Amino acid sequence: MSQVDLNNVSATSSFGELGPTTSLQLMFAKLQLELATTAKTQAMDKMDAIASAQDEQKLVSQLLNEARQAKAEGIDAVGVGEMGIGNTTTSAAVLAALTGASVEEVTGRGGGLTDRGFETKKRVLRQALALHHPDPGDPVAVLAAVGGLDIAAMTGLFLGCAHEGLAAAVDGYISIVAALCAVRLCPRVRDALFLSHASYEIGYRLAARELGLEPCLLLGMRLGEGSGCPLLFRVMQGACAVLNHMATFPEAAIEDGYLAPIRQGDAFTVDKS
Repeated sequence: MSQVDLNNVSATSSFGELGPTTSLQLMFAKLQLELATTAKTQAMDKMDAIASAQDEQKLVSQLLNEARQAKAEGIDAVGVGEMGIGNTTTSAAVLAALTGASVEEVTGRGGGLTDRGFETKKRVLRQALALHHPDPGDPVAVLAAVGGLDIAAMTGLFLGCAHEGLAAAVDGYISIVAALCAVRLCPRVRDALFLSHASYEIGYRLAARELGLEPCLLLGMRLGEGSGCPLLFRVMQGACAVLNHMATFPEAAIEDGYLAPIRQGDAFTVDKS
């Protein structure tokens, strides 16, 4: 998780393994099932998909406390990324289940796959989705059937950030799938989301369209892991500086009467038909 105070130019990063000892204290157990197992059994039972806490209310309280703590420390934005192997597969499964998209529309080669490995990845996804056919209207059920605790943890963090009015940087394919889960659970979460750099993974573009958001950075990167968050934080800082400190036309004594006709309608769109 990368964090930054938008009023300053310093940023800090903290990294933790998703488990009982994580710095976020989300109480999620490590996902220990191999990916292929998802094609035979559910990835998690539904309570594990929510958390290893006593019940959903306890988890929600923990998530909100973490977001409140961040806010109390003067943090304005939280970057949500991950470091994992194989979780583009679970992310593709969750995205396909939520949207009804085909396996081909959501599946890339992740960190690199041979042609044979790529075909195996798609076969496992088809098998898992056909076996579980999770309800797209129930994101928790989708996570339980074909997702992972990493995606569930990030989903919860997005919800907590939105509740506390913190900006949340969405970084990479796994992160954007978690963001979509959060928005499906609570549509108002969308207002807190900022996409960092566009992932090369094909499913990223679909998830961005589903959210109705555009990434701020086009870097041709295949990397999530929070790598785009520090760059996005600088963009956000710049935007805040412009909004807070740049002089308006009246303040700068600039005559802007000539802009009246432009402001009355759409004077910027070019018809490409």
